[in-house]
Amino acid sequence: MSDLADLARRYYRAYEDDDRKAMEAMLAPDFTFTSPYDDAISREAFFVRCWPNHLWLDKFHLELVLVEGNRVMVMYRFEAKATDVKRPHLSFRNAECLTFEKGRLSHVDVFFGDPPSGMTRAQFAISAGAG
Repeated sequence: MSDLADLARRYYRAYEDDDRKAMEAMLAPDFTFTSPYDDAISREAFFVRCWPNHLWLDKFHLELVLVEGNRVMVMYRFEAKATDVKRPHLSFRNAECLTFEKGRLSHVDVFFGDPPSGMTRAQFAISAGAG
């Protein structure tokens, strides 16, 4: 297994394990995060806007992990905790491109998949906390 593929897996595991310390150690000081709702937000903004999603996350099912140079492309299925009253049994798929520099995650680009069945993208963004 590639070292970068392993680092990518550790990124998702930090969410699953509610391990902010591991996440902080993994991210480069100049880390940025981009999604359809975030335009290269800073490391600090990532922890305010995106990190709280770990509270309702149950599992990332990594379906594809491809390494090319210093980037790792990951496709996954995300599952919310069954006990989350706002999002019980929520599941969706995304793809992300993770860029690493000197063994640390320097940038993430998120490409959203389809929203869960029966929801518009706007409804999903609101229910998921968009970020």
